[in-house]
Amino acid sequence: MRITKRRRTENKTDYKARLMRLKSQMPRIVVRKTNKYILVQHVQSEEARDKVLLGISSKELLKHGWEKEKAGSLKSIPAGYLTGLLLGIKIHKKVKEGAILDLGMIRNVKKSRIYAVLNGLVDAGVKIKHKKEIFPEEKRIRGEHLKNKINFEKIKENILKEEK
Repeated sequence: MRITKRRRTENKTDYKARLMRLKSQMPRIVVRKTNKYILVQHVQSEEARDKVLLGISSKELLKHGWEKEKAGSLKSIPAGYLTGLLLGIKIHKKVKEGAILDLGMIRNVKKSRIYAVLNGLVDAGVKIKHKKEIFPEEKRIRGEHLKNKINFEKIKENILKEEK
């Protein structure tokens, strides 16, 4: 009888997928979502030990013009896109090689906020294999579907200006 590993029973680690990612020896973009924020990290694995090279949270959007009254929407599709864009610009300055997207145990539903993060990374110039049809529509990325509209263009402009 085989005993399942603790992290697998807690739905935290898919060991088969992790082994495949480690064998590729490419850096990973790890995306995690919490109840309040979206976390994105650029991770390099060395001898099965993960080293976080860069990490960012959607909470950093508050510094770039996201209104504090709308801080509850820092896990939305526009927040995911802008977080991915911000990390992508920082990665593109330091690293020129490609990466693999690591979603962990998050369900991958096309056109979701996870793929909005990927869209932001790709728009920033990070080389990640993807298909265009998994990205959310441009209207959803700009936040036109939200009841409390955000000033998407202003925030995007601030990110691009400050990071150059």
